[in-house]
Formats: sequence, structure tokens, C-alpha cells
Amino acid sequence: MAPTYDIEHLLLAQPSTRTVAGIDEVGRGAWAGPVTVCAVVTDLSEPPSGLTDSKQLTAARRGSLAEELGSWAAGIGFGEATHDEIDALGMTEALSRAARRALAALPVRPDAVILDGKHDYIGAPWPVRLEIKGDAASVSVAAASVLAKVRRDAYMATIGCVDYGFADNAGYPSPVHQEALARLGPTPHHRLSWSYLDDLPQWRHLKLHRDPLAFEGQASLFG
Repeated sequence: MAPTYDIEHLLLAQPSTRTVAGIDEVGRGAWAGPVTVCAVVTDLSEPPSGLTDSKQLTAARRGSLAEELGSWAAGIGFGEATHDEIDALGMTEALSRAARRALAALPVRPDAVILDGKHDYIGAPWPVRLEIKGDAASVSVAAASVLAKVRRDAYMATIGCVDYGFADNAGYPSPVHQEALARLGPTPHHRLSWSYLDDLPQWRHLKLHRDPLAFEGQASLFG
């Protein structure tokens, strides 16, 4: 089924809510590159035809949809957290920072947020509505999922690392990526705190460990 505005209308029925943003992320499970978050505000108009969860679309269709969404959406904001931030802060805090950057980049501050998934990584003061498979249910979240995916994929295709296949796998652990890692070791774009390094004896010494007692945003890295 195509995403609808049912969740947006439910939130907008609250007297204090005039603007709702849909949020989705991409890159959480990658071994290299940033995590990218997109926030989208719409005017509740009919979305571009074929809009749905980005994972259900081909790369070509995502690209064409992203062009349409750019002129259709009332507001679009992007936020990234780098691989270094992910290593230093952990994924939850990195996602939180990326999401807040995306929200801050919107032309208007939303009164409520629809967040894809079951974990609120944004937190106060944002009123967050969690929606499992929100990218398939909500128009604004579906739009965010497409835009985030297209933006991050395009970035990963520009950073080189041809042997690792980033232009095709976007930093996720494809066979090409894993073979290059075993042979050549991690690039400057890899997340060095991740467990994949435990399986690479030749490169295991490069792994970074976050101090579990460090305060939020005050991670200590040690080998």
C-alpha cells in the first residue's frame, strides 16, 4: 500500500501542532561513511507518483523521485554524523546529532516529528511519534527515506575507494567490500570502532574502543 497522510493528520489534530516533519535515516548498518538523516515537511498535497519506502525502489527510480521531491516538499533538511563521530560517540548519539542537524536545517521548526523505527534517538524537546515501518506508512517519512538514501549514496560514490566498491555498496558489507578490507585494510572513511575488525587479524590492532564510563559526547578512544 502507498504511504498516506493518516499519521500526519492525527498529529495535526492536536491544537498545539501546526507543522509535522517526517524523519528517516540511512547508513546505520554501513561499515564506512557517515549516517545521514533527512527531515521533510509537506503541505499535505498529493505526493509524486510511486513514492514509497526507498528500499522498495530501484536506484534509478529513487533518483528521479528525489528530483521531484525537491520541488514538491515544503521543507527539506539534511543532517550527517561522520564516521569519526560514530566512533567517538556511538551510533545512538551520532543519530541524535544528525537528526537535530536535519531539523535545524528546515525552513520552519516543526511542532511534532514522525520518526521511522521503534527507538527515539532524537529526544526532548521534540515531540516524537515513533512509527515502525513509517517509511511505508507516512508520506513525509517516505519522502525523507528516499532523499536520505539518494544523498548518502551520491556522497559515497564520490569518495573513491574503487577497490571497496563504495559506488555500488555505499559502505555496506558487500562481498567486494569485505574482500578489499581483508586485503587492504580500512580506509580513512571506515568506522574503526565496529566489530568487523575483530574478524580481520591483520588489521585488528586498528580498532578503537569507546570508554563506556565516558560522559555523553566525551568519549575516550584507546587502542
